[in-house]
Parts: sequence; C-alpha cells; structure tokens
Amino acid sequence: MEDAFGILIWVVAAVGAVVAAFTLAATARGYREIGGGGMSGGDDDERPAQSHAAERDAEIRQLLQARNARRERRGEAPLDIDRQIAELSPGHPPADPELRGEIRDHVLARNARRVRAGEEPLDVEAEVVRRLGELT
Repeated sequence: MEDAFGILIWVVAAVGAVVAAFTLAATARGYREIGGGGMSGGDDDERPAQSHAAERDAEIRQLLQARNARRERRGEAPLDIDRQIAELSPGHPPADPELRGEIRDHVLARNARRVRAGEEPLDVEAEVVRRLGELT
C-alpha cells in the first residue's frame, strides 16, 4: 500500500508539473501584453505617429475650448486657442526672447571658434531652434 501511495504522489506531481508548464506557456503571451495599450485590443504600433499627433491636438483643442467657455462665463476675455496649441506642441521652442538671444549669442561665439579652427560654421537659426528644442 505504501508503494502505491508513493507512486501516486510522484504521478500527481509529474502531471502537475506538465500542467504548470503548459499553463505558463499558454499565458506568457497574455502577460507580455499587460500595459501595452489599454482596452483597445489592437496593436498601437500600426497607427502612424501623425495620427497620434492629430488625436492629441484634437483633445487639447477640446480642453482649451472648454477653458475658454469657462473664462467667458466668468466675464474674462477668451484666449487664442491656435496659439496655445502651438505652444503646447512637442518641439515647440519657448517664446522667451531673452533665452533665444542668449542661445543665439552662444551659437555665434561657437561659430567664431569653429571658423578660427578652420571648420564650417553652423546655420545660426537652425542651431538656435535645435537648442531650444532640447530645452523642452
């Protein structure tokens, strides 16, 4: 009787190990998908980045329109929504003229050093916009 009990324990353990391995293999895909895109069930990588930007801008526009409606109800002047969207867009350089001037001075000084070293000078405006973009 003890021999049958030992064999039964080993058979149950072996079957349990096989079932556990099968369950792990079957659910591994599900665990990899956790947090990967919400409830949509679709693959977000298929949508182009331009579509994401358009959707983001539409949502921002709705929020700003709601804020303007609240401002008008309070008797305040509404703000320019298109200007605010441009300022909130990624890659939009800050509108601070002092900061732009400081960066321009730095780029001009760097160009002077590059010219003295015999290197090609940088495009000042493009470099100013690039550096402002790094700050945002």
